[in-house]
This record gives sequence, structure tokens and C-alpha cells, in this order.
Amino acid sequence: MFISNKHITLPAPDTIVWKYLDLSKFLDLLLCRQLFMSRSDKFEDQYEGTFSEPTFEELKKISENNPEFLDNYKTHRKKVVISSWHINEYESYAMWQIFTKNNEGLAIQSTVGRVQKALDLEKCYEQHIGEVKYIDYKKEYIPFDNNFFPFLFKRKSFQYEREVRIIADLTQQNIEIDEGVKANVDINLLIEKIYIHPKSENWYKNLVIKLMNQLGFDFSIEKSDLESDILI
Repeated sequence: MFISNKHITLPAPDTIVWKYLDLSKFLDLLLCRQLFMSRSDKFEDQYEGTFSEPTFEELKKISENNPEFLDNYKTHRKKVVISSWHINEYESYAMWQIFTKNNEGLAIQSTVGRVQKALDLEKCYEQHIGEVKYIDYKKEYIPFDNNFFPFLFKRKSFQYEREVRIIADLTQQNIEIDEGVKANVDINLLIEKIYIHPKSENWYKNLVIKLMNQLGFDFSIEKSDLESDILI
């Protein structure tokens, strides 16, 4: 489902999204037919799932007579898993640089609607999708009337990510989460197109195509706009 609140932007189902990843993670996705979702407190940003200063001051007042109130939020971060996607009509040079190495890697192009339908989460727990809002954590307020809201706000320093998130709360599942979990996914529905790193060598491109064919997949492989021939 989509989170509905005046503070949250709801991406339209046809919104184009991307996931940039290396070949090993891509093959793991194809072989296991499962999408890795990271535990929320394992991201590089230590502020993940926390609150801005104005919100935290309000929470401290609420918790004066209930010290466990804030502790529950800290524990909750360990039970929330996230799959992050980049919103962009076009591929991003910056995302290639950040998420791939040695001119190798791939980008999956999909849409918010396809990702939502491809994930098989409803059988076990509720699925939430929302676009991340980038705010000033010293001045702006993060609502806390929904347990998922803290995971849909980030500091302005990260606004280049243009992120949409699929979020799941596994609190009721009684499972131990290490780095994250793998969620069953319909691969053919999830992936609309594949882009191979624009600076990769021909042998690498051929390897990716060969591996996909051997695994029985026939995704549309697009030529990167970043490797287009210069027209004079």
C-alpha cells in the first residue's frame, strides 16, 4: 500500500525508478528470485529511522513519564527493512559512480507500480511505499503518528539520491534480522529494462548477456545514453 499523509509524497505507479548494482548482486537476484531489503539501521547514514531535533524535543516531553517510549523507537529500527530505488526519468551518471566500481555493473529500470506488484510481501506483512523527503533536521518536523514516517525523511545532504522506498516492518514476525532479509519477487515483472555500465568493455557486456540467457531470462538490454556516439 501507499502511505497517505500530507507530509509524504506518493509516487505515481508509472514513476520510473532505477536500482544500480554490481554483477554479483544482480546474479543473486536472478538466481534466488529474491530482492534484498536492508535493515534500516545498517545504512551508511546513521540518522536512518531517527527524528529531527524539533520532533525529538517533543518526544522527550512525551516520554518523561514513560522512559520506554523512546527505547521502543530505537528497537524498532532493527525490525524495519528497506529496498531503495532512485527516481529518475533518465539514467544517472552520479548513481553509476556511487554504486558501481571499475566501470562494471548494471542498472535495473522499472516503475513504482511494477516494483510494488512484483514484491510478494502482503502474505506476511504490510508493504509501504513512499518517496523520501529531504529536510533540515535542525529546523523541520518529522511526524510520528505512523511508525513508517521516520524512514521516509532524510537530511538534505542526501537529496541527490531522489529515493523512493519499499518498507516492511517485521516486528511481528519473530525473526532475527542480521544485515537484512530477502523478499520473494517476480523477476520478470520487477525488471522492465537492463542497462550495462556505459564504460564497460565488450567482454563484460557479452558476459552479462550470456549469463542472463543461460539462466533463462530475456530482458530488454538498452544502450546507455552515456555511451552514445558524438554527432558533429
